[in-house]
Amino acid sequence: MLSYQHEYHAGNHGDVLKHAAWMTIIESLQKKPGALRLYDTHAGSGLYDLNSTEARLNAEHATGIYRLLKPEQSLDATGRYLEVIRAANRGKECRRYPGSPLLAQAMLRPGDHLVLMELHPRSVSKLRRALGRDRRVHLHERDCFEGLPALVPPAERRGAVLIDPSYEIKDDFTGVASMLAACHARWPAGTYVVWYPMIRDRAAERFPSRVAETGIRRIWQMNLQVLPDSAPGMRGSGLLIVNPPWDATGRLESLAHALWKCLAIDGAGGANAGWLVPE
Repeated sequence: MLSYQHEYHAGNHGDVLKHAAWMTIIESLQKKPGALRLYDTHAGSGLYDLNSTEARLNAEHATGIYRLLKPEQSLDATGRYLEVIRAANRGKECRRYPGSPLLAQAMLRPGDHLVLMELHPRSVSKLRRALGRDRRVHLHERDCFEGLPALVPPAERRGAVLIDPSYEIKDDFTGVASMLAACHARWPAGTYVVWYPMIRDRAAERFPSRVAETGIRRIWQMNLQVLPDSAPGMRGSGLLIVNPPWDATGRLESLAHALWKCLAIDGAGGANAGWLVPE
């Protein structure tokens, strides 16, 4: 959606779950030497200023990434995620938050490639500046609902896709399920990581069931709720992971529980993980 700006939400609890899990999955895939191709369907601006007017309006990062970076926290479950966040900030204060394109770029090996899709012209311009001239990164100013099915399967045959629209357009819930089914039919061996918000909305609440109804097998689900059920807006978020790497599920479950202990407001909500659709 061209009106959506992630600058208002960068570093919130949804970003923390999504990005820490995404990097965990990349780490697991890289345990094999073969090259990977990674896809990011809603790339955004790449790098976010947490001191900007937009970020400070609701200060969502204060109950997200800022909590994880407190000195008393020791979260081994996050893997390289916090390392890359700290590397993007010189000094103790976290002023910049790297989005999923820069987090994935930091993980790339010489033979790996990263394909980014983004429609918003201003975000595309910022993204180009943030990425530099990295020949391993390929930016497409293109709608992912058309673009992703056309770009898979990759020549490398191995890789993963991050799918994380804003869902401000309600049709995105059905659109994502349809796109996932189309891409899986073309590339059944790929790993797909689908983020979704936990909000009081029928389409959102039914989304995991809708994905399960596609007939796709090996779907792992993890949820992180940090606010009570009665809270307005997004009380948490979840991930549906198709074909998780064999050694990643245990780490992802540990990650969900570690994040809940750190991010939950007054012990609200909870975390869970397990197979939505087994083999």
